[in-house]
Amino acid sequence: MITGKSCEDAMVWDDTVHAMRGHPLQLWGWGELKESHNWLAHRLLFTDDAGTVQGAAQVLVRRLPGPFKRLVYVPRGPIWQEGREQEVFEALTTYVRHHLPGTVLSVEPDSSRVVLSDEWHHTPNTILLPRTIILDLNKSIAELQEAMTKKTRQYIRKSTREDLRFRQVKSEAELAQCLDIYHQTAQRAGFDLHADQYYYDVHRFLGESSVVFAAFHGEKPVAFVWLALSATTAFELYGGMNDEGQELRANYGLKWHAITTCKEWGIERYDMNGLLNDGVSSFKQGFADHEDTLVGTYDYPLSPLYSVWSRGLPAAKKTMRTLKSLRK
Repeated sequence: MITGKSCEDAMVWDDTVHAMRGHPLQLWGWGELKESHNWLAHRLLFTDDAGTVQGAAQVLVRRLPGPFKRLVYVPRGPIWQEGREQEVFEALTTYVRHHLPGTVLSVEPDSSRVVLSDEWHHTPNTILLPRTIILDLNKSIAELQEAMTKKTRQYIRKSTREDLRFRQVKSEAELAQCLDIYHQTAQRAGFDLHADQYYYDVHRFLGESSVVFAAFHGEKPVAFVWLALSATTAFELYGGMNDEGQELRANYGLKWHAITTCKEWGIERYDMNGLLNDGVSSFKQGFADHEDTLVGTYDYPLSPLYSVWSRGLPAAKKTMRTLKSLRK
């Protein structure tokens, strides 16, 4: 029998996530980030009768108004040893029902398949997009290049011939310059950002697992890509470029630099974090000859109010998008 217990040791937790090939959003620092921005983080280890860890889940909890109580959410988790997924999910739901009662437990596993009981409901109310591109960095450089479109290879060559340097961002001043680029990118593309402090907190709480690469023209960055790293997975968090970076096609050489550096570091998977039907997605698709579809979002109802929640959430999201568009 597998049971869940709380883990209060950051080193033990991260060692477990890395050893079990977990996703960067399951790392201790990501939970610390969310705790500083209106969530609570619970880290659960699932052990068998012999005390061997068979799974883990970083559970994020958000207070909901009135009788809804809580939203309980596991980003890119839980993690499980092969063959133990159903037991891990059972232990997760048992723990949440007893210790974190609310309206719904939502999970978004980092997996293309999962076997769950009928009590779980697959839902379109996603937080992280299941449609993505994940590069296998165990492949050779030649194999990775062969999978690209001809145009992408051409633009990589063009950007590497320009007077650009690709390297990791080292200082807070350089990070601030990247955030300036992100503001320009958001204004140009029409999407909303957190306050700058959120991004500084990402870098601070994730520590060495937060890596920002930038393309520098002269002394200033013109494009950046921001990754969260675990032992096996690189996950793109943010990225952007300014007008000069666009002219130089800096994002092509920069992404290739990020991919090849992660490969050199022994990381096995490079996750581009979601595809939509937009220009950014077309750019990402140029680096691969395939797409990946993760299992998406599964809900475990914790309350009779779940049906109200599941029907009302899409409408609430639509209203928020409308209000945001009116403010632009």
